[in-house]
Amino acid sequence: MPTFRIGVLSLQGDFREHIRSVESTGHFAFALNRVEELAGIDALILPGGESTTIAKLAKSFDLFEPIQSAIADGLPVYGSCAGMILLAREIEGAAVGQESFGGIDMKVRRNAFGRQVDSFESDINFEGISAPAVRGVFIRAPWVESIGEGVHTLASVQTDSGPHPVAVRQRNAMATSFHPELTEDSRVHRFFIEEIVAKARR
Repeated sequence: MPTFRIGVLSLQGDFREHIRSVESTGHFAFALNRVEELAGIDALILPGGESTTIAKLAKSFDLFEPIQSAIADGLPVYGSCAGMILLAREIEGAAVGQESFGGIDMKVRRNAFGRQVDSFESDINFEGISAPAVRGVFIRAPWVESIGEGVHTLASVQTDSGPHPVAVRQRNAMATSFHPELTEDSRVHRFFIEEIVAKARR
């Protein structure tokens, strides 16, 4: 497998942790914050953080529409937590005027699991990743309310209102509501690279 060049959007949030996770898989990652850097990447990661802030800063840096277009054109993309919200077609509980890049035909609920004090960790059975279970770190996390045709659920969590997807994939886009980058386990990143990036770049 070739070494892939992966940009991690670095306007706000835990982009450094994603860079570390990608590098632990043997691929190259860097902090992306300029529009000209989009041309030289094999994939893009949207980190956890504050989705409204990331979107506003992307507009300020003239990155919003280029990223939106690149995702629509098939650039492999992975978003965790806030990144999941930014990839959603529709946002439940969105801030006034909040926008997303799109890329996955899903409705996502912001802060679905509660506030910061309701953060938790849980073992996740992630389709395509063998045992042991992936440790999911949920911090003011969203969940997926509904998915459209062509969206595949990779992992779900049982809640009081029933099961909700917390990891999904559609074509070259993947999203998790939890933060694998905050653990020492890089298998979610490896899955993204091997199952989505590598196949898209053949």
